[in-house]
Amino acid sequence: MKLAAMAVCGVMSGALWAQAQQQVPDAPAPQQLPKLNTLTGVAPALPNAPTAAPITADPNAVPSSLQSTKPAPQEEEKHPDDGQAPDINSYQAFKLAPVTVQFVQIPFTVKDSKGKLVPGLTWRDVRIYENGLRQSPKFFTTDPFPLSVALVIDQSVTQDTMEKINDSLSSLQGAFSPYDEVAVFTYNNGVTKQTDFTAAQSARLGVILERSKGVGREAMMPGGGPLASAGTINNRQIDPNFNRQEQNGMQLNPPKEYHTLRDAIFAAAQSTYKVGRERRRLVYVISDGKEYGSKITEKQLIKYAQTNHVEVYATLVGDSAVPGLGFLDRIHLPMTMRDDELPRIVAQTGGQTDPEFRLKGIQASFAKITEEVRTQYTIGYYTHESPFNEKFRKVEVRVLRPGLTVIAPDGYYPSAADSKPAAVTPSAAP
Repeated sequence: MKLAAMAVCGVMSGALWAQAQQQVPDAPAPQQLPKLNTLTGVAPALPNAPTAAPITADPNAVPSSLQSTKPAPQEEEKHPDDGQAPDINSYQAFKLAPVTVQFVQIPFTVKDSKGKLVPGLTWRDVRIYENGLRQSPKFFTTDPFPLSVALVIDQSVTQDTMEKINDSLSSLQGAFSPYDEVAVFTYNNGVTKQTDFTAAQSARLGVILERSKGVGREAMMPGGGPLASAGTINNRQIDPNFNRQEQNGMQLNPPKEYHTLRDAIFAAAQSTYKVGRERRRLVYVISDGKEYGSKITEKQLIKYAQTNHVEVYATLVGDSAVPGLGFLDRIHLPMTMRDDELPRIVAQTGGQTDPEFRLKGIQASFAKITEEVRTQYTIGYYTHESPFNEKFRKVEVRVLRPGLTVIAPDGYYPSAADSKPAAVTPSAAP
């Protein structure tokens, strides 16, 4: 019975499977796509001419009557680089545009009517003019700059003044910070470079300052009068140990003095040439201001300082520091030394002169001058003048507050170091 039932089930399942196969329809036969390259060209239409033959390839194509009648655009002139993808990693993509600009930085000091420093000014209080035209400031800061100071010590002063300078040099290092650097020059009848730039707080600078102490020169004594000699009998000196200064009633010519002040300042200014613009370039002079025998002229010295942004500061010592005593020396006679050049050089380069006669005043002058340098304001702008114009450019800094004095350089000469190409992004480059 079981075998019969299984046979019946097998027959029924086979019948059902055959019936299901007959109900499934056959798949559609693949159709051939129309050829897409059977379009016929359209003949150029003439006025009042019939339209061209109809397109038989595609029934959904836009009729020629609805097509635009605008003329086809002319083909652009091909370039050798057309079709090539830009290489953003190439240096050409970041090439600077040929634009030359000059960025000028002007340091300045502001004092009130009592000579005290004025802090707290902002860029809104300051106006900057170049050759009479107002400039747009792009940089303004009150932050102190590290100093590169070329120190110039006058050894041609008198012995008493030289002793004051020697005693004051021990306190000079205390006026500088660890970030400053100092070079030392001395001069008498010539200029001597004691050391190149070295750390201001180093032990080496202390040794160099000790070595830079001089003897000074003897003060000239009057050659005439009854006290000019020890007396003579029968044209013979009474005292044989006396150093005779007068013979037969005629004065012995005193030795010629040399005070090569300009050459010393110029050598010190040249030493700051390699100092970066992130540092303040200074020449600090300790001298009585007398000048005689220098090879470089005052005009050449000032031009070099204004071209290379070197400020000259000075502590004026000796008789020149006392009001009234140096007045006669400032009346310049032909073929004689000058005593008024140092204040002019200092003023035109944006520095300051501090006259001190006493030892304590000379020592305090070091800290006073470095304090004024560290509290300077600095304003920067892009000049409107052409970089090919090498003439002097007058600069004036004004403060919009009454009763204040601005101390700044008179101007500058353009330098190639100030001319730099302006950075342009690749998208803005031509």
